[in-house]
Amino acid sequence: MRRAPTGLIGIAAALSALPIFAAESAVHTSTGAALFQTFLALVVVLGILYAFLWVLRRYAPAQTGAQGVVKVVGGVMLGPREKVVVVEVGKTWLLLGVTSSQVNTLHTLEKPEGYTEAAAMPPPLSSFAGKLGELLARRKP
Repeated sequence: MRRAPTGLIGIAAALSALPIFAAESAVHTSTGAALFQTFLALVVVLGILYAFLWVLRRYAPAQTGAQGVVKVVGGVMLGPREKVVVVEVGKTWLLLGVTSSQVNTLHTLEKPEGYTEAAAMPPPLSSFAGKLGELLARRKP
């Protein structure tokens, strides 16, 4: 009685003895059909992504411009993880030091008289053409 071969050599010998009919059963597909199938799959995936984002935007809680009682007036970055922020609560302004691990109150003051958010906004940037003209005029002697 002969033992079955074991190990890698035995497996290779057993596989080489099997008849292989892969060449006879190969399915011939055209390149155009494969490209069309790939394109169609891409369109389906993009459609699903678009539908998901539409549902997310439609039913996600909206963030409006009004921040409620607490409003962030402004802030300055002091380092990669530290910043100073001015927060308005009612008619009081709080100067807060914010780090990655804590928030400290640095100063408390009343809201300045005559302060409006529109006055605090920087003037709108002029057009690119105007800025380019100013820079070119400065360069010429």
